[in-house]
Amino acid sequence: MYKSIETILVDIPTIRPHQLSVTTMRIQTLVLVKITTTDGFVGWGEATTIGGLNYGEESPESVKANIDTYFAPLLASVKALNVAQTLKLIRKNINGNRFAKCAIQTALLDIQAKRLGLPISELLGGRLRESLPVLWTLASGDTEKDIAEAKTMIELKRHNTFKLKIGARPLQQDVDHVIAIKKALGADISVRVDVNRAWSELECIRGIQQLQDGGIDLIEQPCAIQNTDALARLTQRFDVAIMADEALTGPDSAYRIAKSHGADVFAVKIEQSGGLLEACEVAKIANLAGIDLYGGTMLEGPIGSIASAHAFSTFESLAFGTELFGPLLLTEEILKTPLRYENFELHLPTSAGLGIEIDEDKIELLRRKDKEAVNVISRTHGCAYSA
Repeated sequence: MYKSIETILVDIPTIRPHQLSVTTMRIQTLVLVKITTTDGFVGWGEATTIGGLNYGEESPESVKANIDTYFAPLLASVKALNVAQTLKLIRKNINGNRFAKCAIQTALLDIQAKRLGLPISELLGGRLRESLPVLWTLASGDTEKDIAEAKTMIELKRHNTFKLKIGARPLQQDVDHVIAIKKALGADISVRVDVNRAWSELECIRGIQQLQDGGIDLIEQPCAIQNTDALARLTQRFDVAIMADEALTGPDSAYRIAKSHGADVFAVKIEQSGGLLEACEVAKIANLAGIDLYGGTMLEGPIGSIASAHAFSTFESLAFGTELFGPLLLTEEILKTPLRYENFELHLPTSAGLGIEIDEDKIELLRRKDKEAVNVISRTHGCAYSA
């Protein structure tokens, strides 16, 4: 039984402006969920988004409101259900809200794994690797700054693969920016681009051809989310790998895209998929269809990032690595011991649950106190849900 569920908004400045085609981020709002059971176990989850409603359908404020208003009383109705039964109840009674569902699922799996004394990865089939390669996104928009930043990351042995956020400026300006960085870093360094669905199909044809000729390794979500036919045509037209990102919203969309081989690579994100379990289903569909995998991010903090790492560690193949650099973009640390990034990889913890220790004093200091409330679950909610 669940004693309480608390949804916390934490605003943390980024180390530099992070420019995307849809917004420029200077502050990241972490949406943290803490579930406490009546027998004393605590689970944590995260439902962080990018740029409020600039990126997707859920914002930090809507996630918090929906968890407090709908998910919390639903959990109050749970009597002696296991995690799978609880998640089935949530799916039956709550439509959409993939990010909120992911946070709740992560917290429930964290609790279950702690009960069993196992890392979360072992509940997902078992990890196949102890660390994950992590790229770095260059998103200042300034060519010389991005080159200098990349060279610093290589020297520190923190990242040796880079992604560029483009699409906010005129196409040719973006392409020239990318090619200049690729030339400066050399043939041995992998450079990818994320257009964040900013280009029309005709712009894609013009831009991707130049990027392919310039030695770019991967083109992420170049066209509109709903235009999966165009994504498939681009995949079939070019040799450079085309990756689906925002077009993937869980196993159903993964199946539709895979059926027409509408992408060479899937960017798997636990929040966009609706949870860790669903992200693993997306990966399985990709493997069956011969589509390569990439571990994506919603620029989560350490809770969402390590939850993603647990899921990605179970994937049979991660041909294009991961981008779990979100915590490194933040100016504040909310863990007592930070995640370990070393030799170009993120190393997974081995202790039970998520394997991290939350600094609750730091979270209390950073949280939005004026809009915060603890939703204590009781048996007197009076909410009726069908099981």
